[in-house]
Amino acid sequence: MSAPTPSRRRFLQYLAAVAAAGRLPGGLAFAAHTGRRVRVAALQMTPKLGDVEANLVQAERLIDEAIRQGAEWIQLPEMFTTAAAFHDTMITAIRPIDGAPAQLLRDKALRHRVSIGGSFLAQDGDRVHNSFLLFMADGSSHRHDKDQPTYWETCYYQDGADDGVLRTAAGNVGVALCWEMIRSRTAHRLSGNIQLLLAGSTWWTLPDEAGADHPYRQTNLEMLQQAPPTLARLLGVPVIHGSHAGAFSGFDSPELPDVPYDSLYLGETMICDAGGAVLARRSLDQGAGVVVAELEIPETPTPTERVPDRFWLPEQMPEEWKDAWTRWMPRGTDYYRTVTLPYLRTGELEDYVPPYLR
Repeated sequence: MSAPTPSRRRFLQYLAAVAAAGRLPGGLAFAAHTGRRVRVAALQMTPKLGDVEANLVQAERLIDEAIRQGAEWIQLPEMFTTAAAFHDTMITAIRPIDGAPAQLLRDKALRHRVSIGGSFLAQDGDRVHNSFLLFMADGSSHRHDKDQPTYWETCYYQDGADDGVLRTAAGNVGVALCWEMIRSRTAHRLSGNIQLLLAGSTWWTLPDEAGADHPYRQTNLEMLQQAPPTLARLLGVPVIHGSHAGAFSGFDSPELPDVPYDSLYLGETMICDAGGAVLARRSLDQGAGVVVAELEIPETPTPTERVPDRFWLPEQMPEEWKDAWTRWMPRGTDYYRTVTLPYLRTGELEDYVPPYLR
């Protein structure tokens, strides 16, 4: 047999490198190498409410740190450009679906041959969604719009309609954003359809005025801490969860726009294996940073818990929170229709007038 040509020799060297590494570069093909280990990272941000430019700078710094640590898959927090509160800056921080936030993720994915995902308030035509975009090393992109907003979020974006399954060249990847993680229907629609779950949160707590010893503070923290491991067990897949941490200052509601709501985002960025074991975690007190771990992608996901027969997964969730979530839907939707969407058309931010005063 004649000696390989230079181009063939390089190709053979490439194949040898792939075999030695046990994966394709850039995290492209975990589906072809299930049972192998993939290095992943989750980012925790200390956001500036509604300050897109400052948050993009911080996100880029953390992405670069994850890349330096060898991450092939990188997960940002939900609404990484803004975080969330009731505040005018939330409206002015809405960006086009293909705007600067998407460009940052796409450019990093292509330049460094990694896969990067995160969500932001994205305008697509005459609608706004909490859109999660996943950019792959091969140049492809995938999208999930959060199914329903939570509380204040109803003022700024509308429901999504997709199933949360991203059908990538690497395999099927699921997405769950914040309180999507604690609804049983999320587990039902993802079960048996994915090999990896990407999760992100903007999980706030009670206002400062409620007092440090309020029992619901601990309840809320437990709900957050348990959400990624619980979904890992319900789905039988690893979970990468990015989150926000730190103080913010917003306001109570559209009807009480001058009443402060000062509080905290709770952090709890973590990476879980398919059995729900927490491999890496970053708490509120640790602030902004990166957690990295190696995950084994299961060839056949095997759930170790059954999805309970109820709407909300956490048993300890207070009944008044469930009721409040439902009550916020029509009031927030009215704000979105009468304030947010007109702003996007005209560039002018009008005061909200409740229905009973019109």
